[in-house]
Amino acid sequence: MFRYKDYVPLPMWSDGEHGSSHRTKNGHEKRRKVVQGVVALSVLANLYFIYAFVMTWPNALDNYQGLNHQPIVNTAALSANGPVNTHDHAVVTGLYTDAFATAVATLGHTLNVANSSASRLLLYLPDKISRRALCIATVSGWEPVPVERIAPPYSGVHRHFLDQYSKLHLWTLDQRGLSGVVYVDADTLVRRNFDELFHLPYTFAAVPDVYATSQGYTTAFNAGVMFLRPDSAVFADMVRKIATARYPAEQAEQAFLNHYFSAEVLRLPYAYNANLAIKKRTPALWAGMQDEMRIMHYTMAKPFLQGDYDEVPMDKLAKNAEKVARKKSAYKGEIMEWLDAWEETRRTYGPKLAKCNTLT
Repeated sequence: MFRYKDYVPLPMWSDGEHGSSHRTKNGHEKRRKVVQGVVALSVLANLYFIYAFVMTWPNALDNYQGLNHQPIVNTAALSANGPVNTHDHAVVTGLYTDAFATAVATLGHTLNVANSSASRLLLYLPDKISRRALCIATVSGWEPVPVERIAPPYSGVHRHFLDQYSKLHLWTLDQRGLSGVVYVDADTLVRRNFDELFHLPYTFAAVPDVYATSQGYTTAFNAGVMFLRPDSAVFADMVRKIATARYPAEQAEQAFLNHYFSAEVLRLPYAYNANLAIKKRTPALWAGMQDEMRIMHYTMAKPFLQGDYDEVPMDKLAKNAEKVARKKSAYKGEIMEWLDAWEETRRTYGPKLAKCNTLT
């Protein structure tokens, strides 16, 4: 006999879970349908984005076709302005480390070859530049102008840009009687005369920046080449605001200037700041710019530097440039062009450069 005559068996549990097998089956079915729905939506979304990417036209610069062959400057209109006054206008560059001294000398020589009528000024930091480097940099005609370093107001500035806020001293050059300035970074090379910039009626102009990455062509400008009207009052205003304005710290003065002049900047043609990133991103555009190119900017390859922005001795510049050209072969032609300009600079100012090299 059974000990428990009223015993009723318990229902069977499924997979150790409480509830009926029917309820469990329904739960699994619902989860399966949800997963299938999510997968289907994901597939549809991806198909949509692929379709949008394929069917959307690239911007006109990425899709450059070289349709317009007119010069960027109307020489007839320009001739009515007359020559640039040396006393009122200057081309200016900066020297914040000895490593760029040979680049400044080479830049100055290419500026002389281009026959600019403007005077030449070199802003430099006395506490950071040796007598030897200053001597090398100025052999091609730059007039040295010592300036006080403007320290970054924020942490997070890229280590290569820690002295770049000192560039703001450009706006104090009205104290030297200048009404117009074209600033060019030391890592540039002059291809053609650009004195037409001094006739601009605007207070500030620069070239839009370019990135080889997904950022591509931007409305933000590159501070490597700028036209400006010096004004000490503007300088004082900028210095007051660099620590209170909101902008990404890493790009230092360039980020600040983009915010300061965001709506007022006149955006110039790429010919005035031919960033090597253009060649990598749009080779057709780079090729189409050659006849009009005024200033080439060595953003992607610096033949005069080694390691992490370290100086290269003058007698090793050729070998270093060739090494950089091998490493960054996409820019070999441009690197060799810089080397040719340096070799010409060395031949032209050889005795002076040799004398400079004896200084400390």
